[in-house]
Amino acid sequence: MHYYEVAPNQIVRAGNDTFTYASSAKLPMGAVVVVEVGKKQLIGMIIKNVPKPPYETKTITQLDLPPLPSALINTALWMSSYYATPLATVLQTILPRGIQKNRRTRPSSPHITARDRTNFLLTRDQTDTIAQISDIPTGTVLLHGVTGSGKTRIYIELAKQMLAEGRSVVILVPEIALTSQLVDEFSHRFSDVLLTHSRQTEAERHQTWLAALTSETPRIAIGPRSALFLPLANIGLIVVDEAHEPSFKQEQSPRYSALRVASILGKNHKGRVVFGSATPSISDYFLAKHTAGHIAALTKPAASNTVKPVITLIDMTKKNNFKAHRFLSDHLLQTIDKTLQANKQALIFHNRRGSASTTLCENCGWAAQCPRCFLPLTLHADIHKLQCHVCGYTEKVPTSCPVCGSVDIIHKGVGTKLIESELQKIFPNKKIVRFDGDADKDNSVEKRYKELYDGEIDIIVGTQVIAKGLDLPHLRAVGVIQADAGLALPDYSASERTFQLLTQVVGRVGRSHHPTEVVVQSYQPTHVAVKDGLSQDYDHFYGETLATRKQGNFPPFSYLLKLTCIYKTEAAAIRNARLLAEKLRQAASSSVEILGPTPAFYERQRDSYRWQLVLKSPRRSELQHLLQYLPTSHWQFELDPTSLL
Repeated sequence: MHYYEVAPNQIVRAGNDTFTYASSAKLPMGAVVVVEVGKKQLIGMIIKNVPKPPYETKTITQLDLPPLPSALINTALWMSSYYATPLATVLQTILPRGIQKNRRTRPSSPHITARDRTNFLLTRDQTDTIAQISDIPTGTVLLHGVTGSGKTRIYIELAKQMLAEGRSVVILVPEIALTSQLVDEFSHRFSDVLLTHSRQTEAERHQTWLAALTSETPRIAIGPRSALFLPLANIGLIVVDEAHEPSFKQEQSPRYSALRVASILGKNHKGRVVFGSATPSISDYFLAKHTAGHIAALTKPAASNTVKPVITLIDMTKKNNFKAHRFLSDHLLQTIDKTLQANKQALIFHNRRGSASTTLCENCGWAAQCPRCFLPLTLHADIHKLQCHVCGYTEKVPTSCPVCGSVDIIHKGVGTKLIESELQKIFPNKKIVRFDGDADKDNSVEKRYKELYDGEIDIIVGTQVIAKGLDLPHLRAVGVIQADAGLALPDYSASERTFQLLTQVVGRVGRSHHPTEVVVQSYQPTHVAVKDGLSQDYDHFYGETLATRKQGNFPPFSYLLKLTCIYKTEAAAIRNARLLAEKLRQAASSSVEILGPTPAFYERQRDSYRWQLVLKSPRRSELQHLLQYLPTSHWQFELDPTSLL
């Protein structure tokens, strides 16, 4: 009889990740098995073999699956330790649902490419960068390339090298919407690309996972952060494209950073990791410069005959700029009209969905609020409803004020639905399509990518999903409705996020020899994030932001821990937040800075109150140590939060 420590994929007992079971057959480490816990049958993974224990053990039921790669097992164990998360929670992330089910295999339909397949020669910059990365046998490389510099071509050449060496490749993208473009590029050059994302059915994701686990040849896998956990046996290259994106940080437990996990997985596979971005995060760039990391730079566009876009900055405080329309400047409307007359595309960006952000009574000042979250309800005119963007609560649009009875109800603020409807009035014969979080799956960038690429859509309206990564050959004009919209957020990373979005959206044009134009509207046209974003001056913005971060002791000069308590009453939330703050101040060393307690940015959500503490320390281990004082109920924690909102 053989005895093994098995980690179930459900939390059985707090503080215990593994339990001992017996098997008459010898089983490999990483084998996926079924174990009995009480009356439940749970999926588990064998972690190690152990001597016979002095107590009775239950037996293991083996599944007919190859064992998971040791590199993936070691990465899962590291995640559990580094993010102070139960191993069971990590296993729920790396193992697909319905792993015991027998599924019929369906033949995959061949991918039909949408993009122009002219093969361009690699530029000198690209060739030098590929050589530089190839000379680094293992480790992480930050690929800092301006928009349009051809980072995708570098990924493709590096992937060819890996496949020739018999090693697999994982390409991570921040949004499912961007998989179409990457799959298109890679499918043209490589056969049988594995694609995984959350919009696939459970069966489709399971089949992709099985294909990775049982593959006897090197494969290329593409997807968002979950693609990291496909059980490929010998990964030689992991690429994180648009590595600055906050979507690479998981918001639910385990709250991991895909960048950190990619580095560890690459190290465990003795492979290479590439973080590609035109706007790397300030912390990642600092770490690459001041540690053993490597930076590869692409400073020029890939096409030699590119023409920089003409950028016009419109001051929104000057009403003379808005004679024809209240939020679409005269210059922006003229630019769109000129572009459409030339039968080319225009893209309008605004990072707020819905029709209007505030509904109020002009007579008494009443404002529509969510009864559960106490937040302003957003008007969605197309469905004639008010909606809470936090909890999803909806109600009908009032025809009169519920307080004073007045019919003077007005809607203020601008969202993508309102922009779409206003543009449809101005350009009634043009095809206008909106892409945002409210769009159904049939109207996603992924589904309509061919129309976008072929120029069949005249005006593209959307939030950040359209601002990054997309390469559209018919696009000639870009409009930004309010460039400084995110700067008012009370968060240390607000300026960085604004800079990144502006740089990315401006980078959608100026990628060819065609003349293009960008019109940016802003209430704060002199703000460093706006100015540097439009000029795409990363070095200046990096220097300015680093000085501000150092002054405030924010990352990369400290590690952060965010603690949030959730109670049904405000009094309970405040009382318990103060109690924990006092306990932590007594237990923490002098190097730990404790901010708060303060109300969370969204203080009330779903009928509950949220208060938070923010801890800063130069040593991450100190923050992990203080987690032992966190109560087991009513509290959530996040190590290394990318935002404090």
